[in-house]
Amino acid sequence: MKEKILVARATFPDIIARLEEHFEVERNPDDVPFKPDELRRRISDKAGAMLMGGERIDAPLIEAAPSLRAVSNCAAGHNNFDLPAITRAGIVATNTPDISNESVADLAWGLMICAARRMLESDAHVRSGTWRGFAYDLFLGVDLHHSTLGIVGMGRIGQAIARRAAGFRMKVIYHNRSRLGAELEQECRAEHVSRDDLLARADHVMLTVPYSPGAHHLIGERELRLMKRSATLVNVARGGIVDDVALAAALVEGRIAACGLDVFENEPAIAPALLQAPNLVMTPHIGSATTAARRALANLAVDNLIAALGYGADAHRPPNTLNPEVLQQSQRA
Repeated sequence: MKEKILVARATFPDIIARLEEHFEVERNPDDVPFKPDELRRRISDKAGAMLMGGERIDAPLIEAAPSLRAVSNCAAGHNNFDLPAITRAGIVATNTPDISNESVADLAWGLMICAARRMLESDAHVRSGTWRGFAYDLFLGVDLHHSTLGIVGMGRIGQAIARRAAGFRMKVIYHNRSRLGAELEQECRAEHVSRDDLLARADHVMLTVPYSPGAHHLIGERELRLMKRSATLVNVARGGIVDDVALAAALVEGRIAACGLDVFENEPAIAPALLQAPNLVMTPHIGSATTAARRALANLAVDNLIAALGYGADAHRPPNTLNPEVLQQSQRA
């Protein structure tokens, strides 16, 4: 008899077919996110689960799922995992890092250009039928070329964004917990600065820092006041890194020029103040939303889950393990 697994959100049919070669699959074809009690009920008899990054795996859920041996996030982030609790239970946790870096960087640039050049407002103006031709002050924006790009969080996505800046002849400054090596700094043409210095100097601020409790509201009222009135802000990292209410106030008061957001606090709920803010472009957390990237993410998540549960050529050696000590303990046993 095949072991049971849960696929918590809808995915490509061939991805389900790959899993069905090894497991009895319970899936979510309606693609409505499970509430915590529903997730706990559905995962209670499962050996593994494939998740999309929004489902919380914590101690109470683990207690209700005595057969659970592996959880596979179809996402690079894993702040939905209580990793210490998962590890104490001897459950293998995996994620899918570095698959969508370039796709997220593309979207980040799209948001930056769209916000800086006020494309969303311009599109609405044309569609409304109120455009009456040239005016010297019609939707004046800010330049990207020869400006200063500040990147907060210089991991793989930040580096991909920095490399694109060369085509716009931008100066790149960055802030990171640890400074890049000299060779990588040269490749990215980037200068390491303090966070406050970056906020004060940058014409365009890009956030790609991973979420953690220490990064919560990393950009709040104080930080927004450090930015130029002509500056733009783009967040493609995680919701909660920006204080959304403080951001809305800064846009309403004209303390920064424009903003692009792909992520939000408490998403999919949006702070009402943001919905009233001017010069703001919002997308629904679609940084990795290309066919190629999403298929690659799903296939890697499947590879991880199959291997973590002891099947396939890489049995017990999943490609991307967040808690390898669990595998080591299993091998010693």
